[in-house]
Amino acid sequence: MAGYLRETDFVMVEEGFSTRDLLEELTLGASQATAVRVAALFVADLGAVVRKHFCFLKCLPRVRSFYAVKCNSSPGVLKVLAELGLGFSCANKAEMELVQDIGVPASKIIYANPCKQIAHIKYAAKHGVRLLSFDNEMELAKVVKSHPSAKMVLCIATEDSHSLSRLSLKFGASLKSCRHLLENAKRDHVEVIGVSFHIGSGCPDPQAYAQSIADARVVFEMGAELGHRMHILDLGGGFPGVEDAKVRFEEIASVINSALDLYFPEGCGVDILAKLGRYYVTSAFTLAISIIAKKEVLLDQPGREEETGSSPKSIVYHLGEGVYGVFSSVLFDSTCPAPILQKKPSTEQPLYSSSLWGPVANGCDCVAEGLWLPQLHVGDWLVFENMGAYTVGMGSLLRDAQTCRITYAMSRVAWEALQGQLLPAEQDEDAEGMCKPLSCGWEITDTLCMGPVFTPASIM
Repeated sequence: MAGYLRETDFVMVEEGFSTRDLLEELTLGASQATAVRVAALFVADLGAVVRKHFCFLKCLPRVRSFYAVKCNSSPGVLKVLAELGLGFSCANKAEMELVQDIGVPASKIIYANPCKQIAHIKYAAKHGVRLLSFDNEMELAKVVKSHPSAKMVLCIATEDSHSLSRLSLKFGASLKSCRHLLENAKRDHVEVIGVSFHIGSGCPDPQAYAQSIADARVVFEMGAELGHRMHILDLGGGFPGVEDAKVRFEEIASVINSALDLYFPEGCGVDILAKLGRYYVTSAFTLAISIIAKKEVLLDQPGREEETGSSPKSIVYHLGEGVYGVFSSVLFDSTCPAPILQKKPSTEQPLYSSSLWGPVANGCDCVAEGLWLPQLHVGDWLVFENMGAYTVGMGSLLRDAQTCRITYAMSRVAWEALQGQLLPAEQDEDAEGMCKPLSCGWEITDTLCMGPVFTPASIM
């Protein structure tokens, strides 16, 4: 092992002990605490991150994985991914500092933001981060002046009109402008060594990857004509982080592999990269959050009181975190988080129309509406699954008063796999390609679904 992650960094759990069990212990302790009131508790299953990486290696054997730090910059995630040999895609100085502070060498870092502050470019130059991206003349000029030894990757626009998050509205050079940018780079003696793209998050059509790979081939040929030695293709991200996504990761991987075989066949001398965020962390994090206040609102429905003997009502619950904190996905991804009750209600308990709101005093901090829940009380805890992406590290406006806490956990099976980068035992043909869950204890398997394990070399 490389030594980024130690046993003291997480809770080792044995078979039969689940994330839910761990959350129950933590919430009980938090409820009884008097010194510091905890607004939210995360349990992060690092074993799930390990499993995701082994599945990635199996599905995309030619692609080297870089982690998008902006997605979740918590220390345990960075350490386990560094231990697995990933590189890191950073968007600013702070993210570069984070990964270098845990010992990741500069050769495994990409400064992948096409819109960079000059001070951050200078930081990259001073600390040995040499691979940067650009998509316009002004950005190229900044790098020429502040980091003349940088090696550049040209970020191209994609057809992402159907994606939930359309990055090409903000980033990416059109194919028509690429030759001009490559000519300017050549004139300024800047090495352009590759092409990158990003189809956005939540894209329902895997063929968008195939089209972007074809476009990248065109730009590679432009670069070759102008004397650039281009040898990096960056596929970006946009890969789903949950099993029930509209388009499964395996479907996307199949399209990518076919396109790579056609436009960048094996042995062509091009290094294939991808920058994944949600894929690794979404399903690994489970959140428990307590109710800090509630309000009952009587509904004006004539006749209902005579029928039921009580006035109909809806209940408004206030949480210690909202859409400006851990529930930012409500704003950015239009999600509707569905809570799981820690205590299973009896079938006799009536259900009430309910809504969940964050702590900020404005009308936009609504976490979820239209829920039917039993009567809950202040101090009760709600559990939310798939909370790993764009939750940790997103600043809450009220987090000075209450804090979020992350507890990292890993099963012994996952820890041993991480230590030895274990290869799986032989599996039945029917099971081939099936990546079995590796969690804190819900479903522990003795084998891991993976292809050959390798540690990415440096970028250059």
